Amino acid sequence: MRMIRRAGSHGLVIRKSRFVCTLARVRTEAEVAEFLSGHRRAHRDASHNCTAYVLGERGEITRSSDDGEPAGTAGIPMLEVLVRRGLTDTVAVVTRYFGGVKLGTGGLVRAYGEAVAAAVDAVGVVELCPVVTVTVRVEHALAGRFLGDLHGRGHQPGEVRYGVGVEAEVAVPVEDLDGFEAWVAGVTAGRASMERGATGYVEIPVTD
Repeated sequence: MRMIRRAGSHGLVIRKSRFVCTLARVRTEAEVAEFLSGHRRAHRDASHNCTAYVLGERGEITRSSDDGEPAGTAGIPMLEVLVRRGLTDTVAVVTRYFGGVKLGTGGLVRAYGEAVAAAVDAVGVVELCPVVTVTVRVEHALAGRFLGDLHGRGHQPGEVRYGVGVEAEVAVPVEDLDGFEAWVAGVTAGRASMERGATGYVEIPVTD
């Protein structure tokens, strides 16, 4: 499951027309509608505001609009870029300011697709890794070594609480849970207690 790293805009000039792609992270179709409404109001002077979006954990919801461009020349190539990049919960709007030179059907398809691809490259992509928050409880005498080894293993505790003992909350990738718990048992000689909590996601930058 991938998303854009952040919202943002990126523009291209193609044969005197300016194409500005704006990307945003969204969760629901209501959020998409709100975003698109505000964008169109802000760019009502543009020739076209063409759109595409993907929603859902498996990218099962897809929509696109040509907004007056010839059918199939804007929204679909925009959507194809989002799908090809494996993105979800992402909306793209390409705002076109016509420069007086007609691009033809093939030119429009390339221009709208290139605008979205360039914008995705500009804002970056993250992969959502499912994690479980594990609360590890150790006595004070073991805490220093445990936390040091935890950092050495590449885990950054989300919260550490000091009381009768020491509690550390650690976000552990789902596929690493059994190995992590076995490691904790080993490094503390079985003197730690662990409790699995909520499931969530962490964002890992994608560099490919």
